[in-house]
This record gives sequence, C-alpha cells and structure tokens, in this order.
Amino acid sequence: MSYSTPPPQPSYAREQPMATGVPIDDSQFQKASISFQNQPRPQPLVPWSTDLCGCFDDCSNCCLTCWCPCITFGQISEILDRGSSACGVNGALYTLIAVLTGCSWVYSCMYRSKFRKTYNLEGNSCTDCLIHFCCGPCALCQEYRELKNKGFDVSLGWHGNMERGRGGDVALTPPAAYGSMER
Repeated sequence: MSYSTPPPQPSYAREQPMATGVPIDDSQFQKASISFQNQPRPQPLVPWSTDLCGCFDDCSNCCLTCWCPCITFGQISEILDRGSSACGVNGALYTLIAVLTGCSWVYSCMYRSKFRKTYNLEGNSCTDCLIHFCCGPCALCQEYRELKNKGFDVSLGWHGNMERGRGGDVALTPPAAYGSMER
C-alpha cells in the first residue's frame, strides 16, 4: 500500500483581511482600546458597618420593624430613591404586596440590591434575596442602621435630611450671596 503526500494545509500566518467593499478605519479601534485602558478601576466593595443579626443595637427600630416592617421599609426606600418616592407610598405598596401575595421580600430585596450598589457594599443579588426571604426584618434593621451610620436621620426622610444638611454622601451647597446693589 502506498501513501501519497498529504494535501497542503492552509497557512495560518497573518494574511490580509478579505476585501468586503466596506472601508475600514483602524483608528477607531485604536481609540477604543486607548479609552478602555484609561477607564477608572471599580472601587473595592466595603463591608456593612453592622451585622445582619445586630438588630438589638437599635432596640426601638428592631421592635418597630418586627411589628410593622412597612414603616422601616418606607423610610429606607424614600432615602434610597432620594425623595422621588414617599415613605408612605412605598410602605403601603410593601404592605399590599405582603397581604396579597406574601412576597414582599421580593420588593425589599430589590431595594437591598439598590442599597448595595449605591454605597458599594459587599454582597450580591442572590444573597440579597436569601437574606430578605429568610430574615426580612433583620435585613431591614441592618439597612436602617447602615443609613444611620452614614449620617442619615432615617425618620426624617430624604427632604428632612437635606434641610438639616445631613445628606450622608450628598454635599449641600449654600445659596450664592450677592453684594449690595451697585451702579
């Protein structure tokens, strides 16, 4: 039996790109790679300032949250929404979802994810859901304490905190002062 020589293999050396009839501007690719390299690095995640089971660090909030979690949820969500939604509206919606479906933990879980992203806290969406499903009141108490530790008086809501100048990471600028009228 005799073997003939194997067929020629395709060359994998760098070849010219196939002509498509569409002009290609390589400078766009170079600019994109340069701008990608200059992107700021993401900030490292920081741990929560209080433990999940540290509910008794603030006994009054712990009791309120155990018997009426809708109030604590409403207060937290108003601050996270930066005043665009009212405490009462979010608290009522939380209650309505709890009464009709028993799944208010899904709604509060979404706010915990928003909370983590806003303040660059450790965790992920899966743990957010598990925490709110298994121990929702503890999660709400932890979020409440975290806001307090960031300088918010949660009971005042967003607008009350802005008036008092305790906006946490939000800097307030005083109004511009003008001199007397001159000609």
